[in-house]
Amino acid sequence: MNALVPLPVLLPLCVTGLKLAIGPRLHRFQRFISLAVLGAVLVLSVVLMVAADRHGPLSVHLGDFAPPVGITLVADRLAGLMLTVSSAVTLLVLVYSLGQGMADRDDQAPVGVFHPAYLILVAGVSCTFLAGDLVNLYVGFEIMLVASFVLLTIGGTATRIRAGSTYVIISLFSSVLFLVAIAMTYAVAGTVNFAQLAERLQEVPLGVRTLLEAMLLTVFAIKAAVFPLAAWLPDSYPTAPAPVTAVFAGLLTKVGVYSMLRTQTLLFPGHRLGDLLMLAALASMAVGILGAVAQTDLKRVLSFTLISHIGYMVFGIALAGRGSIAGAIVYVAHHITVQTTLFLVAGLVERRDGTTELTRLGGLAKAAPLLAVLFLVPALNLAGIPPLSGFIGKLGLMRAGVADGGGWAWALVAGSAATSLLTLYVMAKVWNLAFWRDAPPGAEEEGVVLESAEDDEPDDEERPTGSGSGLPVPAGAVVAAGFLGQSITTSKRLPWPMQAATGAAVALGLSYTVLGGPLTTFTQAAAAELLARTPYIEAVLGR
Repeated sequence: MNALVPLPVLLPLCVTGLKLAIGPRLHRFQRFISLAVLGAVLVLSVVLMVAADRHGPLSVHLGDFAPPVGITLVADRLAGLMLTVSSAVTLLVLVYSLGQGMADRDDQAPVGVFHPAYLILVAGVSCTFLAGDLVNLYVGFEIMLVASFVLLTIGGTATRIRAGSTYVIISLFSSVLFLVAIAMTYAVAGTVNFAQLAERLQEVPLGVRTLLEAMLLTVFAIKAAVFPLAAWLPDSYPTAPAPVTAVFAGLLTKVGVYSMLRTQTLLFPGHRLGDLLMLAALASMAVGILGAVAQTDLKRVLSFTLISHIGYMVFGIALAGRGSIAGAIVYVAHHITVQTTLFLVAGLVERRDGTTELTRLGGLAKAAPLLAVLFLVPALNLAGIPPLSGFIGKLGLMRAGVADGGGWAWALVAGSAATSLLTLYVMAKVWNLAFWRDAPPGAEEEGVVLESAEDDEPDDEERPTGSGSGLPVPAGAVVAAGFLGQSITTSKRLPWPMQAATGAAVALGLSYTVLGGPLTTFTQAAAAELLARTPYIEAVLGR
């Protein structure tokens, strides 16, 4: 069983090499192998999760080199669950992207550019979840960074290049800081292996240990978009194609949260920076949701709610108890799925009406009832309406806060409740403007031309507030942006693969509610395993 651990990383990388060798040819075959490899990764992830639950953490030393020399990959309950959820989500987003590419009759861009970069991104995500040392965690981040820049700037439009450049600059800064932290860790402990660090860091002077903890938390907070290190996110994600925005918003920030969970429980038990984390969690909730209230574009609304709800996960990590860690794990799995689903719905809205600007939308509940349902269910889930999974995660976190009884804990309990209510307000606002009210005058007769690769960048004074460039087109010629940023004619009939993938994502989010009991039991066991540390250390070091 241990031999299966590297495969979620190796399979996408090997298939990427094959696809690059084939080039922009054999489109159907390339689609098939992309779906097949992500389906295989999903099956492997489920197998690893079940095996880790039954038999404890699985580890493998590549090349049979023992720590600290060799590369160690580890699959415990937490890694298995994150792999399973991320694999399911990335598979659904791929199906969505296939539907978009086929509907646009744009085979070359998705097959020749998007698919290889997307598979590399999946390999990087898997690498971070399975990494057994700081160096390979860093490698996983860098693999994601390379793929992310390609995906963010695909098409080469001015808006995408600008947003991608901001993302890369911030990511490079965090990577340099990460390298410095790794070097300092190796200097004081003589290893970067997580299991060995768990033992040796306890002998390091307290001040040095706190400095290392602060540096690693800063790196991961940038990746996770924790306030005040989240200013880059709202301008970076919404400009990319809908499938890219969805997988970035739903998944990539959670890689940073996962890294915080792993290092805070394994390397820095009883951490001294808990109050600072609680402050960051509360600030993320407040600033994020207030930013969402002020937005009038659906994608930007969702981007700010993303920042806000990262605060819930940091809340659980900061309390560092079994109940809070379990609640944070539930919320990570829930939020990956729900946030991805909402961005997929935003892509459908943009494809249908040519914009995600709420002031120019309306009447979708009557004109597109299926689309309305696909939005309403995850929106209520995000707001934490009982008995949906968002409520389960928030309830676990708030119960842990009440049990803690500290001043910061009570402040976060109150902040969590307020943020949940404001999230409901924001989702109700989107529902009222885009779906429930009548369409505004001219909405059916006039569309919006989104930026294309051939367009010149408009002056700041002419730049619109919505997702498009605001250029009117004749009646019936509603347009949106394809993979390459080109203008494409939208249709009131949305491609069925895009709707099916979004519907499956909604069903996946609902499954966490149906399986709420087993999911809670599993996350409680995962939290206990994280806090115990011994099972992980023994699995890696062979004791």
